[in-house]
Formats: sequence, structure tokens, C-alpha cells
Amino acid sequence: MASVARPTVLILCTGNSARSQMAEGLLRSKAGDQLEVISAGTEPADRVNPHAIEAMREIGIDIRAARPKDAAELLGRVPVHHLITVCDDADRRCPSVRPGVVSRTHWSIEDPAAFRGESSAALAKFRQVREELSRRLDQWLADHHVTSRSN
Repeated sequence: MASVARPTVLILCTGNSARSQMAEGLLRSKAGDQLEVISAGTEPADRVNPHAIEAMREIGIDIRAARPKDAAELLGRVPVHHLITVCDDADRRCPSVRPGVVSRTHWSIEDPAAFRGESSAALAKFRQVREELSRRLDQWLADHHVTSRSN
């Protein structure tokens, strides 16, 4: 019997170095094998922000191997069923999405990478954004009738 493809969720922001990477890690953890989850940026950064990696490590999610990806390249190759934008710039500049997208969701999430201050304060900002993303993703999963593995 042929297996049914999992719905693909694309999480999009500008640099794909913080918010979208954290959201990708969170959604993968929460949805398990129910969804295919990818993230990308409209202007991908060179690397994932180290504070994003640390904030996720603190809750047991390893995103050290993650790398920023270009949304324009992905949208031409990967079927996207659900699109979540996590910043206003990406929402405005989102490349046209192919037919088949079931839902498009936009969240205006503060960019923790834009925070200027000492390292411990910056990490606290990343934790705050991580928790906001987690809450929003829990609601998104409930709205889309996907069972979350988290409490």
C-alpha cells in the first residue's frame, strides 16, 4: 500500500536565522511525524543565530545542524500545504505560493536578533520569543486538528 504524503508546513521569515528556525524546531517536536516542517527566509542569513540554538537547546530541541534556506528556491521545488509567516517583512515579500496551499497564517513576532544588549539579556529575549512561538503553534495545531506531543 502506498503511503500518504504528510502535509508540508513552510515557516517563513526574512533571514531564517532565528524565529522561523525556532518555530521549525518547535513544530517538528510537537507534531512528530504528522507534518513535514521546513523553514526558509526571503533573504537568508549566513547562519542560524547562536542564541536561537541555545534557547532551543534549553528545552531539549537541537537545531545546531539547521541552516538558513531561500524561500524562492523552496517554493519552486516543495509542495507547500500550510504557510506560516512569522514576521511582517516576510508576509509582505512572500513569493507567490503555488496552488495547493490549504492555509496561510501570519504572526507578527518580534525579531529577537534585533535586540541590542548584553548576551544574557539577548538570550532572555530569544526565550521570550520561543515561548510565544510555542503558544501560537499549540493553537495552530489545535485549529488544524493535529495532535500535539507536548503538554
